[in-house]
Amino acid sequence: MATDPALSLVPRPTPLPLPSVADVVVVAETAQAMHEAVSTVIDGKPDVVRTSLIVLLAQGHLLLEDVPGVGKTMLAKALAASMDATVRRIQFTPDLLPSDVTGVSIYNSNSRDFEFKPGAVFSNVLIADEINRASPKTQSALLECMEEDQVTVDGVGYPLPPPFLVVATQNPVEMEGTYPLPEAQRDRFTARLTIGYPSPSAELDMIDSHGAGSPLDDVEPVTTAAEVTQLIETVRTVHVSDEVRRYVVDLVTATRRHPDLRLGASPRATLHLIRTARAAAAIDGRPFVVPDDVQSLASVVLGHRLLPTAEAQVSRRTPFDVVDELIRRVPLPGMASPTPPSRRGR
Repeated sequence: MATDPALSLVPRPTPLPLPSVADVVVVAETAQAMHEAVSTVIDGKPDVVRTSLIVLLAQGHLLLEDVPGVGKTMLAKALAASMDATVRRIQFTPDLLPSDVTGVSIYNSNSRDFEFKPGAVFSNVLIADEINRASPKTQSALLECMEEDQVTVDGVGYPLPPPFLVVATQNPVEMEGTYPLPEAQRDRFTARLTIGYPSPSAELDMIDSHGAGSPLDDVEPVTTAAEVTQLIETVRTVHVSDEVRRYVVDLVTATRRHPDLRLGASPRATLHLIRTARAAAAIDGRPFVVPDDVQSLASVVLGHRLLPTAEAQVSRRTPFDVVDELIRRVPLPGMASPTPPSRRGR
């Protein structure tokens, strides 16, 4: 087959250098220290804490959805407290305006010019508490921030300080006074987690730890924003083989063809699944991704982006059930037939 000569003129992207074992060890050790710090506040939920750290190191954003009182905001604050970084919190309410989030230009009578007053979004960690209690117009104020790490006000772009992480909490949409997040907003969240109720033993320990005061007061930062930014750069260089790349694409493509879904995962979901798999490998001390990394994160990365059909909703079949089915059905790299995964997380 003849090759188009024009294609030879297109510059190929320069591959990123592979990380050294020492660099990956630093990522694993720092993540372990942060995990221990957050676990002093969120007891009995190691998988939830681990996934939160994966999203941070993947340069993504986290959506926590659950009923009130299970520790969504506490997890977000504990994650922020484990870093010596700027943290802002926005309580989303029906009367919140987009300018309250991004900032606004105010006229200065002395200089006779407009000055930009940054909003709460100008921080390393933004806690968007109960995000689905605000109107869709205010929710959309975060779209540009989450995708491009910048804010545009009056035609001027203002970059956000790295690293930038949005940790949003929301109550189930069936609850009174909530608005469902638009599809474009959900797609920008790297992962969605549900914390769930604690075990009886963890709840007994919580009575003691929360009785004398807030355990957040005792959380000491174990890293800085600059160090986290460097760790993110290391994670970006973790090796992903061609076989694993093809497996991720096959898995995402299968969601677009499934009869129980009227909306499959987007190409952005493919990128997010690759990034989180890299972060998971680095946290485990590996400079390369294995299929098990992809399988363990597929449900939390893909599930919230999928829309079930009316028939699937009637039969109470959730998008997470579909993802679990596809993990079992899509062949692993180098295998002719599907093999049940050895580990999966939601």
